[in-house]
Amino acid sequence: MASASPSQKMQEEATCSICLEYLTEPVTIDCGHNFCRACITQYCEHGEPESGTTFPCPECRMPFEMGKFRSNRKLANIVDNIKQLRLKPGKGQKENLCEQHQEKLKLFCEEDGEAICVVCRESRDHRDHTMLPVEEPVGPRSSFWGTLGQGEARCSHPCFTVQGVTKGKVENRRQSITREFKTLHQVLSEEEQLLLQRLAAEERETLQRLQDNITKLSEQSTALINLITELQEKCQQSAAELLQVRLGRFLHRSERVKLQPPEAVSPVLRNGYKICLDMRGMLERFTGG
Repeated sequence: MASASPSQKMQEEATCSICLEYLTEPVTIDCGHNFCRACITQYCEHGEPESGTTFPCPECRMPFEMGKFRSNRKLANIVDNIKQLRLKPGKGQKENLCEQHQEKLKLFCEEDGEAICVVCRESRDHRDHTMLPVEEPVGPRSSFWGTLGQGEARCSHPCFTVQGVTKGKVENRRQSITREFKTLHQVLSEEEQLLLQRLAAEERETLQRLQDNITKLSEQSTALINLITELQEKCQQSAAELLQVRLGRFLHRSERVKLQPPEAVSPVLRNGYKICLDMRGMLERFTGG
C-alpha cells in the first residue's frame, strides 16, 4: 500500500476522529492524539471509564485522565489555514498576495501552517520546511482535496444521521420518564395524605361513639346501684314498716333504670379493605384510563 502523501497526513491531523469534522478548539491528551474539546469531553461523559476518571483513547486505547487536556493553538491555526485554502477562485484574489513581498501565495508551509510565496520559501524562516503547492490543479493538491471529499462523505453517512436521531429519541424518552414519575410521586403523595385524613376522621368517629356508650352505661349503672342501696335499706325495716312501702313504685323505678344494650361499634376500620381499590382508581386516574 502506498504511503500517505504529505497533504493526506495534514488532512488527518486537521480532522477529529470522533466527529470526523475539522478540529474545533483542538486539545491534546496524554498519548498525543488530538480531538475537539467538545467531542473528547462528551466522550468522557457518556463513555465507560477504565477506572475512576481514566478513559481509553478513542484511537490508540491508551489511558488518559478526564479533564487533563492541553490546548493546541498551533494545530488550531493550521486548521484555520486549511479552511482558507478551500476558498473558491475569484473570491479574495486581490488579497491572495504575500504582505511582505507582494507575490502570489503559491506554497503552503506545513511547519508554520501558513501560505507563503516563493520568495518566503528561500528565506531563513522557511528554507528547511516542507512545502505543498497551493495552485496546482493536480498532484498532491488534488489528492489532498480528494481526501477531504472522502472525509466529508464519511461525515454524511446515514449511520451518523441515525446516531443523532437515536440520541435525540433517548433523551426525549428520558425526559418523558422523569416527568411521568414526578407526576406519579405527586399523585401518590396526595393519595397518602387523603387516606391518612380519612383514617384520622374514622378514628375520631369510632372513639366518640365508644365514649358515648361508656357514658350511657355509667349513668345506668349508677341508677341501679342507688336503687339497690335503697331496697337494702328498706329490707332492714320492721315487718310493719315494710308493709307500708309501695312496692309498685320500686318496680316501676327498676324498669326505668333497666340496662339498655349499647350501640354496637366494630373495631374493624371501614376503609381498610378499600385501600387497594383506591390505589387502582388512582392509577387509572394517573394513566388517564
